[in-house]
Amino acid sequence: MTTLRIDPHVHSEGSYDGSEPVELILQHAADIGLDGVVITDHDTIHESLRAAELASNYGLIGIPGVEVSTAHGHLLAVGVEKMPPRRESYEDTVEWIRKQGGVAVVPHPFQRTRHGVRKRNIPNVDAIEAFNAWLFTGYKNRRARRFADAYGYPTVAASDAHTIPYVGRAFTEMTIPEVSRAAVTVDDVLNAIRTGSTAVQGRRAPIPMAARHYALGAARKSGYYAKAGTLRTASLAKLGTLKSGYLAKSGLQKSTARLRKLMTNR
Repeated sequence: MTTLRIDPHVHSEGSYDGSEPVELILQHAADIGLDGVVITDHDTIHESLRAAELASNYGLIGIPGVEVSTAHGHLLAVGVEKMPPRRESYEDTVEWIRKQGGVAVVPHPFQRTRHGVRKRNIPNVDAIEAFNAWLFTGYKNRRARRFADAYGYPTVAASDAHTIPYVGRAFTEMTIPEVSRAAVTVDDVLNAIRTGSTAVQGRRAPIPMAARHYALGAARKSGYYAKAGTLRTASLAKLGTLKSGYLAKSGLQKSTARLRKLMTNR
């Protein structure tokens, strides 16, 4: 029997609200004794795929994933190698993840300020994130745990880290029977989540630390959209300039043609 420690919800610089390169995350995870981390950037999977490829260089299990925005809130797709469709219903997204061989995990449920799904919109998922280290208080974690227990869902814990010091602050301990550590595969990890061979471990971030995290996240998000808006404005301005140039050139050509016709008719 092998016991693993996996942090299944970590953000890298690939996320609009992340700042760390995956190499640094992987090195830190190895240094603190984790067996793997899942890079779950928001609506982008390229850095997660790269981290999964590099993981073995750090003695870690490479598990790809993504935090996808659905029509009803965020959802972790763990073990997938393609980007799930965005803005689809929770139920359809869960089905898509399963068809790709992954597991669908509900992150920070019920916390609407962080795009957590409402209770009524949770279909038959694979697991509930019953402990998220970045909650202000323990209330939503306790509610998530009660919900998972009431409906028989497996539970996981995750740091939801956006910076290096918080990677592994919470993690999922899982048991893999009859397999050595060296022989563990991604499928073994996914099956452990599906079957509930998991234990929640970790501690919540202190409130001042969490408050700073939220403030930085909001600032990064604002900066991201400001940058996106600037790029869009610049693109539109460029398009306007090209269009103006085209119209000016077209007008000049028409004026020249009229002048030539007038001169010919004299």
